[in-house]
Amino acid sequence: MKPEQVPFPEDGSALLTLRPIARIRTDFPSKFGIPRQAGVVPMLRGTVVFEPEYRVEEALRGLEQFSHIWLIWGFSENFGREWSSTVRPPRLGGNTRMGVFATRSPFRPNALGLSCVRLLEIHRADKSDPDNTEAQGLVLEVAGADMMDGTPIYDIKPYIPYADSIPDASGGFAPDPGRTLSVRFPEDLQRKVPEDKRESLSAALANDPRPRYQRDPERVYGMSFAGLEVRFLVKEGELTVTEVTRAAADGKGETE
Repeated sequence: MKPEQVPFPEDGSALLTLRPIARIRTDFPSKFGIPRQAGVVPMLRGTVVFEPEYRVEEALRGLEQFSHIWLIWGFSENFGREWSSTVRPPRLGGNTRMGVFATRSPFRPNALGLSCVRLLEIHRADKSDPDNTEAQGLVLEVAGADMMDGTPIYDIKPYIPYADSIPDASGGFAPDPGRTLSVRFPEDLQRKVPEDKRESLSAALANDPRPRYQRDPERVYGMSFAGLEVRFLVKEGELTVTEVTRAAADGKGETE
């Protein structure tokens, strides 16, 4: 029998075998710079491309009726790594330890993530795009994703407002999105960014990509985004973009 068909034994000792049903394409080839929660940068786009055996149009029937969906995904960079019972949440400055189950840390017993994203469109992959051949079938265009390019998706569920929204819920030590930075992005550097990517890049930068424990105002940081390497520094609550170059094959920027 297939792993998913094996009945759970009465002692509860069964292991669940997860198989990716899809992968998401985003503008983030590495972890640095990705928003720490879904929806924090609502204009960030992503494309969910199904694995061959799950490219079944009937499986998506009715999904277009929902404005948002849940994506259950894997912290693929952490597969095989040991989990920790306590972690240091960025929201607390990276200095205070909390129980892993009180956080959304990727260092978990099972490296699973959960994100609610806006469903923009369901459409057939564009044949003119070399990465989206007709064989890929229907894809999902989403917004507000907080995932690295190529992240495996294990399940998709519709967001149900009456059941999934709890207006009076308590947010613990993370009651709100936190403060954002003002962004100074010189026009000559903005022109190096595709026009349809400028707003989402600026919003991601405003979300402060730096590790919370790094606050050196003289340090220049680098973030990969949409085939570009973006360098910046932060002083007194303002982020200044200092350089934009094409990302080379080795992941380092190259000048034009």
